[in-house]
Amino acid sequence: MSLIVKICGLSTRETLDVALDAAADMVGFVFFPPSPRHLSFEVARDLGQAVKGRAAKVALTVDADDATLAGIIEALQPDLLQLHGRETAARLRDIKRKSGLPVMKVIAVETAADLAALRDYSEVADRILFDARAPREATRPGGLGAVFDWHVLENLDLKLPFMVSGGLHAGNVAEAVRVTRAGGVDVSSGVESTPGHKDPEMIRAFIRAARANEELMVR
Repeated sequence: MSLIVKICGLSTRETLDVALDAAADMVGFVFFPPSPRHLSFEVARDLGQAVKGRAAKVALTVDADDATLAGIIEALQPDLLQLHGRETAARLRDIKRKSGLPVMKVIAVETAADLAALRDYSEVADRILFDARAPREATRPGGLGAVFDWHVLENLDLKLPFMVSGGLHAGNVAEAVRVTRAGGVDVSSGVESTPGHKDPEMIRAFIRAARANEELMVR
């Protein structure tokens, strides 16, 4: 089984094409106005159509209401919804029922105590993404370039597929996979020259580094 590589926060046709040409498995699009990576529905529609089945399209939302989710789904036609807010397990179940789409719940990690949330989400989520917990003063939950202690996930007994995010880049992705044995990696700020602006060569370098270390993956 191959390591899943996700490039998140794509916002231009150029960088989307780079990610697709470099064989990213998932391409992520952000629908959260405080983020510098936020997309309008019009841009999302154009980018989504350009994917043409070459990768799974992931829509990232933060505590979105039903109307917002409906707009996102209509525009992007995503394959997966990434829920990055304080959505409860009941809310995940409701979203899955209404959308008919699988969901990936993001769990913010700082210490092992944060893994207690898995008890609720593992019954309903289709995939888990572990990300670094944002500082208290942060205005958004992800894309901040922070790394969490990957050793928190060592010996994790989780039946669901899971991915890791948070401060990943070409130089540390191999170590992240080695420690966590995650089935996938997700990068956003780690392939940017400035917040919200993806760098084509950094995208290519990250995917190369991840692919070079697929043998480290056991899930």
